[in-house]
Amino acid sequence: MFSGSIPALVTPFGDDGAFDEPVFRAFVDWQIEQGSSALVPCGTTGEAATMSIAEHNHVVAVCVEQAAGRVPVIAGCGSNDTVVALEHVRAAKEHGAAAALLVPPYYNRPNQEGVFRHFEVLARDGGLPIVLYNVPARTVTDIHVATMARVVAAFPDVVIGLKDATGEIARVSEQRLACGPDFCQLSGNDDMALAQHAMGGKGCISVTANVAPKLCAEFQAACAVGDYAKALEYQDRLFPLHDALFSDASPGPIKYALSRVRPSFPKGLRLPMTWPSEASRALVDAALQHAGLV
Repeated sequence: MFSGSIPALVTPFGDDGAFDEPVFRAFVDWQIEQGSSALVPCGTTGEAATMSIAEHNHVVAVCVEQAAGRVPVIAGCGSNDTVVALEHVRAAKEHGAAAALLVPPYYNRPNQEGVFRHFEVLARDGGLPIVLYNVPARTVTDIHVATMARVVAAFPDVVIGLKDATGEIARVSEQRLACGPDFCQLSGNDDMALAQHAMGGKGCISVTANVAPKLCAEFQAACAVGDYAKALEYQDRLFPLHDALFSDASPGPIKYALSRVRPSFPKGLRLPMTWPSEASRALVDAALQHAGLV
């Protein structure tokens, strides 16, 4: 259902901390024009953890409206509260999102039965296709491969894919064997997207695509046709940027990078996130230059 370069969109906040809707709409247009194949609002990079439920759902609605059917929208809907996650999924469906991106509950630290039951409710009652999002470095909770396979077997027409940010590349093959070759695996780590493609992946939900959408789209296009020599050239060009964008707490570095490439983009971050350090900014500057973006 999904493939290619899919930016995990940053959310523009003004100096007063308010959501800058006109800038966001223009950003959505730019992403589509540059070749992004789908959009993910209200994920980690979008600072969803700092949004109220109403604001979160509004940002998703704006994204869907502005995309206007040109590309699908995978709405970030995760919460450590199953009821709140369900509310997000239902709102995303109402606003016209194509799918919901869902992490396992964070902080609560449920066991694997709890992880399954959480996704069971969302798959049964949410009304949208689900892309699982496994990022144990942030959630602490891991979706074990056996649990993933159990969810997919129970809801094969609903739980359709995965954003894998475990950093464990061998899982791509494990999950392919457990969940089937049609289960859509998307990389959650820009630096591992090339390797994941070779193992059966279909694309990347990307941080780097926020600032380099055209290059990321061209990289994914090369992977899709098996032109790994060309893809490797893009990998070498983009790798320093993939690395630099996590040289300080995200999304600080990506917002700084955007301020360099799109100077009108607001620099606001919501606490507890802060502007990246001088050292991080220097790494981003060098990486943008290496990629030919400045």
